[in-house]
Amino acid sequence: MATVGGMCVRTVTSISRCLRQSIHQRATWNGLQHRRLCTTNSDTKSDKEGTEKPDAENTNDDSQKVIENLKADGEKLKTEAKDFKDVSWWSKLSLSGKTLFQRGSNDDNNWKDKYMRALAETENVRQRMTKQVSDVRLFGIQGFCKDLLEVADILQQATQSVPEKELQENKHLRDLYDGLVMTEAQLQKVFLKHGLEQIILQKGDKFDPHFHEALFQVPAEDPSMASNVATVEKLGYKLHERTLRPALVGVFKS
Repeated sequence: MATVGGMCVRTVTSISRCLRQSIHQRATWNGLQHRRLCTTNSDTKSDKEGTEKPDAENTNDDSQKVIENLKADGEKLKTEAKDFKDVSWWSKLSLSGKTLFQRGSNDDNNWKDKYMRALAETENVRQRMTKQVSDVRLFGIQGFCKDLLEVADILQQATQSVPEKELQENKHLRDLYDGLVMTEAQLQKVFLKHGLEQIILQKGDKFDPHFHEALFQVPAEDPSMASNVATVEKLGYKLHERTLRPALVGVFKS
């Protein structure tokens, strides 16, 4: 692009110089014509008066030189004008400008693509971080809840192991049993408050591997009960719909 611009400047400068020279030589030619005219008038007057003629040969030589210089300058101007109007030169200039424009457009598209990709990546990171923060708030107590499940199991076993007959005969045992039942109920309320709830099962429910864990199989009296829950060995729990501990069950044979 710089080379093309330099060619343009040099061409215009050369044409301007030739035009100045031509104007100067044209002025010189006009002066010589005026001198020649004066000389001719003087010769005519001298012939009439019988005086000596001035020297006109030097004037004719000067005129011939000026004519030759004008012709040379005219040929030079034609050559410069032809170079200046060269179609291939203008084509190169146009092609260079088009190339620079296309390169700028491609750079703009590349930067726009990078900007959009950066925005998308930032949005993805923001969403992932939001989900992680939400998971931490919901499941940050997961380990603590698992430890408390053992306490709930012990309370349940304690209340289920007392015979009903003993409760009716022994008042102190009855009071102790009622206290255990109340403690277990209060513990379940605390569990529900924090999103921890039991996986309720009954005999004959459909076995779900997401919430149940099969320990053994028992013969099925009814073929339609195959692969269903037969008995519950230990209750399962889930924390905000996420299985914290699957229910341990026995299933009917298929």
